Amino acid sequence: MADRAVVLGIDPGTAILGYGVVAVDGERMRAVEFGAITTPASDPLSRRLVLLFDGIDRLIDRARPTEVAVEQLFFSKNVQSAFAVGQARGVALLCAARRGLPISEYTPQQVKQSVAGYGKATKLQVQSMVRVMLGLPELPRPDDAADALAIAICHARWNQAVAGGRIEL
Repeated sequence: MADRAVVLGIDPGTAILGYGVVAVDGERMRAVEFGAITTPASDPLSRRLVLLFDGIDRLIDRARPTEVAVEQLFFSKNVQSAFAVGQARGVALLCAARRGLPISEYTPQQVKQSVAGYGKATKLQVQSMVRVMLGLPELPRPDDAADALAIAICHARWNQAVAGGRIEL
């Protein structure tokens, strides 16, 4: 990652896909925009995936990221949900790849470790650190957007550590 970058963090999901755009200048980071792309539960999965693709595509046009960071799939007890999240991840990866954007992937533990200093940090601990690190007046909402900002921060910090010849995450 260059000294100056715009990182699009994505927290994939078919009902709610969180996104966070973070501008990085050296060790300084600033939130550019964040939010969520939502899809109606009543729509068939194929339509929901098209809505996600279109939303991410418009976001890339608007935010002009130089890099994309996506959370890796975490398998839970609900296999159906995991498959749907995997499909949403695929849409996000495809959209970024079509634009020629470099893509990095991070596990939930890597994100928590990078942002909160502890791989088993709570959601509130991560959100609080995102707020502090980006100088936001309040916790970012919705939760999916806060998670996406944390993914973007993780990517920026990981690359700073690698570029500096140290891995502290």
